[in-house]
Amino acid sequence: MRAERDGEAPPAPEPLAVHVLDSHCHLDIVGGDVGAQLEAARAVGIDTVVQIGIDVESSQLSAKIAEQYDDIWAAVALHPNEAGRGAATPDALAEIERLAALPQVKAVGETGLDHFRTGEDGRGPQEDSFRAHIAIAKRTNTALVIHDRDAHDDVLRVLAEEGAPERVVFHCFSGDAAMARTCADRGYWMSFAGNITFKNAGALREAATVAPADLLLVETDAPFLTPMPYRGRPNASYLVPLTMRALAEIRSDDLDALCAAVAANGRRAFAL
Repeated sequence: MRAERDGEAPPAPEPLAVHVLDSHCHLDIVGGDVGAQLEAARAVGIDTVVQIGIDVESSQLSAKIAEQYDDIWAAVALHPNEAGRGAATPDALAEIERLAALPQVKAVGETGLDHFRTGEDGRGPQEDSFRAHIAIAKRTNTALVIHDRDAHDDVLRVLAEEGAPERVVFHCFSGDAAMARTCADRGYWMSFAGNITFKNAGALREAATVAPADLLLVETDAPFLTPMPYRGRPNASYLVPLTMRALAEIRSDDLDALCAAVAANGRRAFAL
């Protein structure tokens, strides 16, 4: 996915009255000063950020950032597309498990399956890596953050075969209403990103109306998936309120009540 870092940063949205968290952000890819990013996020009601690793180097950096800032927590993993290219070596997985045991690391992820960017040759290694990450999450008692792109059935199958960890988060939820019902039945959290505001996201918006309020999270996936009306411009945690307001409108929910639910969900999902 192309990082949306070109162009002028969007203006700050109206602050949320009830603070929530950004459940999935790549501060290292956003670039710039982390402290300034946090200050901008706090100013609009985003008081916690989950920083995501996608390979050994970024996972180490995520753990380091989370150690330095009280309102950042880390997730560590080998991204499925990295795994499909052979990155999930025994040494790499051992390092991910070492990092996952650190107190500032609250999740193993993003891991999972990606049938959009990884071809047939890479799917076996990708699935092996996913299974290894599930085991790490269970051994370290951390949440499992899932990347699922065009692979819903296989992701659900592997989770069922391996036995899912206690806490599972579908990052940038991309399924339809039927998928949302399945995740709800299994107690998986569904994290919605700025693409829920895109014109062609009708099925995703329908899924958001089906997802129970106690299994909802919100994220930026910054610097990707900048919500409308700023699609294509740089994304960052301070833009979460745009997605929160869209989510409340789609669901016909009171904004403050939904924010309170999402905040509570984040604390439970990541054991904060």
